[in-house]
Amino acid sequence: MRESFDTKLLGGLHGIIRWAVRALALLMVFVIIMGVVDVGWILYERLVSPPVYILTISDMLATFGAFMAVLIAIEIFINITVYLRDNVIHVKIVIATALMAIARKVIVLDLEKVSPAYLWGIASIMLAVSLAYLMMQWVVEDREVITNKANP
Repeated sequence: MRESFDTKLLGGLHGIIRWAVRALALLMVFVIIMGVVDVGWILYERLVSPPVYILTISDMLATFGAFMAVLIAIEIFINITVYLRDNVIHVKIVIATALMAIARKVIVLDLEKVSPAYLWGIASIMLAVSLAYLMMQWVVEDREVITNKANP
């Protein structure tokens, strides 16, 4: 009797979590749409301000940062949809998202305003996440080799 109650309780809680994840997916689509609108607005503002129709390097970096933010939101949406489909968190996709977020930070970094310690920290994080991604790639390749040997 107790086991049946626990099973029903866990099933109900799992259902609530799945609905919460669906809500997050919908909200993420809204965030992505608003991000695209923001990128368009930033680009428009940069192009109509003097000098007209010319983008400076700082304008391009600001635009790249906005683009990357939207791409990171898309990656997070992919994480959510993969979780909904497979009911499991794919670590490789999460690491790829983190790598993209760090790359965005590096792209928009103003080297004149950050300390050397901050740069070392970003470099360390970039190296650690890159190594984690590489190791996950090796694991995936090893699994594929094992699967192919088992199913000739």
